[in-house]
Amino acid sequence: MANNSSLVDGGYLLYPINDRVIIVLVLVMFFLVINFVLLITFFKNECFGTATRYVLFAVTLLSDSLILFLTNLLLFLTYFHVNVQVWLCIIVSAVILLYFTVTPVTLTAMTLECYVAICMPLRHGELCSTHNTVHSILIIHGISSITCIVILTMFFASASPGLYVEYTICSVEVFILYRWQDHIRLSIRQLYFFVMFIIIVFCYVKIMKAAKAASGENKKLKMKGLRTVVLHGFQLLLCLISLWCPLIESVALQISFKLYMDIRYYNYILFSIAPRCLSPLIYGLRDEKFFHALKCLIGLS
Repeated sequence: MANNSSLVDGGYLLYPINDRVIIVLVLVMFFLVINFVLLITFFKNECFGTATRYVLFAVTLLSDSLILFLTNLLLFLTYFHVNVQVWLCIIVSAVILLYFTVTPVTLTAMTLECYVAICMPLRHGELCSTHNTVHSILIIHGISSITCIVILTMFFASASPGLYVEYTICSVEVFILYRWQDHIRLSIRQLYFFVMFIIIVFCYVKIMKAAKAASGENKKLKMKGLRTVVLHGFQLLLCLISLWCPLIESVALQISFKLYMDIRYYNYILFSIAPRCLSPLIYGLRDEKFFHALKCLIGLS
């Protein structure tokens, strides 16, 4: 199964070096630079470190940057036909499995923070304190690690001891030794999808009701919060669709291998790279406070 993997979830493509690969590399490098500048902006301003929304924003930037870097590292290893030992692949893939889920879970937490700020303003300071923010980051990583723990546990229970020292093209798909393991992975992802989807819809409905009931300047602030939730929802939708991609791709593989490879390539562009490019737009450009700090950093004001 590893020979049919792609960049999605840290796998790879089996195309020769061509325009597609160049496009992916240029996109990834471009957004890695942007994320790096935004992270510098965050760490250079102490006020952002005490605000939950900005701390969670920094978590998404770090998570997205790590995923983009590691998937492209695997891309290079694949195209240069560099095999690595399975134990090393396990370490890299475990990180990818974890942080591939951290981003959508963090986006869900950011949506909840927006809901608390708008619908429960009197309790926002208490619920979104620095202490609780640290706890929320730990909870985010704990929830995100479920998929990784389940997949690795199934792999360790099924793999022979000699497999760990074998050389292979590194991919998350290496861990799927039996079809039933893939079914369990898809089931966990579907559970993630439905839970996060319900939370997003709940927050949107509540914020929309609060915005309609507000007036004047308060109404403008709540409408802005509503638009932020919509953008988070769109970003999260793209991330969540990526959880369903393996199911779509497995159907495509039964029809045609070429169709399968084409779908995996576009899935990576649309549902892995694209949602990770929206975070800079939502906070790096739309948020006035952060945008002002960014302009000061690059010397535009």
